[in-house]
Amino acid sequence: MEISAAGRLEVRITAADVGRRVSVRRLGDAGVAGERFTDTVGVLTSWTDGVLLITRKSGETVRVAESDLVAGKVVPPAPARRRGPAASYGELARAGARAWPPVESERLGAWELRAAGGFTRRANSVLPLGDPGLPLDEALTAVRRWYRVRGLPAYVQTATGAAGTQELLCAELERRGWVREVTAEVWTGGLAPVADRAGGDGVVLSREADEAWLARYQRKGVSEVALRVLGGGPSVWFATVPGSDGAGVPAAIGRCVVDGRWASFAAVEVDPAQRRRGLATAVMAALARRALDEGASAAWLQVETDNTGARALYAGTGFAAHHAYHHYREPGDGGDGR
Repeated sequence: MEISAAGRLEVRITAADVGRRVSVRRLGDAGVAGERFTDTVGVLTSWTDGVLLITRKSGETVRVAESDLVAGKVVPPAPARRRGPAASYGELARAGARAWPPVESERLGAWELRAAGGFTRRANSVLPLGDPGLPLDEALTAVRRWYRVRGLPAYVQTATGAAGTQELLCAELERRGWVREVTAEVWTGGLAPVADRAGGDGVVLSREADEAWLARYQRKGVSEVALRVLGGGPSVWFATVPGSDGAGVPAAIGRCVVDGRWASFAAVEVDPAQRRRGLATAVMAALARRALDEGASAAWLQVETDNTGARALYAGTGFAAHHAYHHYREPGDGGDGR
């Protein structure tokens, strides 16, 4: 906290610091034993009518009454990660868009409007990497109109927790009634440690998702549009571990897209009856070796915040969280559960 020469805590932030990363100390919640003060670090997303809104790395918004402030200061951006590949948010966001491509897209300034018949939010949401070229309300109206023509709810994909992410846009969307429906994380790591893991000899690699692979894939009733998304990307590989009888539904599957120095992992799924046998690790190792052969050196993946098993697997191979990402649904729409 900021301490004056006289040894007193001071508030050295103002409304002019909206958009900057800050650290504040406020009076603790009444009735919480032993909690005289509460500290919060995040991006100051608004300061209106005596209330500060601070967005943490996870995307959580904290309300702080100005009257409760004890100390506050602007702090530098979060330090660079000391392990794993260095990467900006923009680089990862663009690689992610190429690895899970929509069927159609249209530019709105620096925003990309994406649609794929409703197959996954990622392929049916706006990727806002800059200025839309219109005032925000007009841009959101154009977004909703574009998705309405296609019979789809409007979603905006945002991120928090890294340099160049969109805490301010998240706050503006929430202020306008957009609903945050999904939060997950993007993790990054070196590719070689994944490839060096034991196993992978029994993994079959293919350029296409065949019927066996799709039988294990968690999204049922995959359409032609979905197959175009799954098969899209710079260099796509599908991994399959055949079932014990060599036929029928595979024991495990996975998908990898190689894109320059990056390899992305997705759809790593294992038969529940055969978990804890190293099959997910074997799938990732086989895909990583192929990606290394194609010149990649780094990897990224997306993981749900409550998927403890997957998080343990990825942490064990050297991955760590880079940023959180979120999907906001337009107000007044019931959502489609995808």
